[in-house]
Amino acid sequence: MKPTKITELELQDVPQVYHNLKYNDGEIYFADNITSIPGLMKQFKVNFIAYVIVTEGRLSLDLNGVNHHLDRNCSLFVDRNMVIDNVKHTESFNCVICALSTDIGFAFFNKSLLQSIMHIMANPVIKMEQTEVDLMMKYYELLTFKMDHQEMNFGRETVRDIIRCFAYDLLSNVNKHLDSGAESDMLRQGDRIYRRFMLMLAENSSMNRSVKSYADELCVSPKYLTSVCRRHSDCTASELISTSIVSRIKQLLLYSDLSIKEVANEIGFDNLSFFGKYVRKHLGLSPNNYRKANNYGK
Repeated sequence: MKPTKITELELQDVPQVYHNLKYNDGEIYFADNITSIPGLMKQFKVNFIAYVIVTEGRLSLDLNGVNHHLDRNCSLFVDRNMVIDNVKHTESFNCVICALSTDIGFAFFNKSLLQSIMHIMANPVIKMEQTEVDLMMKYYELLTFKMDHQEMNFGRETVRDIIRCFAYDLLSNVNKHLDSGAESDMLRQGDRIYRRFMLMLAENSSMNRSVKSYADELCVSPKYLTSVCRRHSDCTASELISTSIVSRIKQLLLYSDLSIKEVANEIGFDNLSFFGKYVRKHLGLSPNNYRKANNYGK
């Protein structure tokens, strides 16, 4: 008997299954009152990052086979490739959800923030204080207000700045409830390698593109590093490096005043032609056309 195939939910599928999103720009989604989503009670795997704050009622679900219960003011972190099953909630249940694409996550999270996320991955449910939840809801209300008053001509940059502040304050609050000590001695070597590799990507100021250089610094072979990455994320080390670099390129192309040549130099491309080919390969457009297609400067 063949095992049942698990339904996979991509971030771009979200608008099709839920039409009442509060904010959606293709890479960042905010939503609430999700109990009407079709298939919510069925088993599925998410291919994006999500953070849930329960504002009313109770929620129960299995996350990668581990059952979790969330009451009011509890928060839940859902990482890419996590399998959700056995979702149950009270009639009064409500929540706020922030979902991010993996590459925008790289742009938002520096080393210190990513380290916080590593702790959250091991402790996905956190009970927050009322004042902490109140602060998160103020961000949500501000974001909703901006979306309801688009005639004020607020740019996408300011919306993302609000969301970035939301992420910083959220993780700062979560950190208060976690043990911020050294890595657990119980972690397997592969877990340690993967966490350190992800932190290296977060602080990769030179945008190093070589798997071997990361593997050498971690004192493992490139083959082993790639196998660890596949086990933890379904991506190769090279794919994760590319995701980090492309995220940084998009951030600089859309939200900086740097020229194309200056962006290329910032990322570590000495050859402007090679940089153009790299951008076309990963973004489908030349750097200039990518800016134009995304209303850069407007």
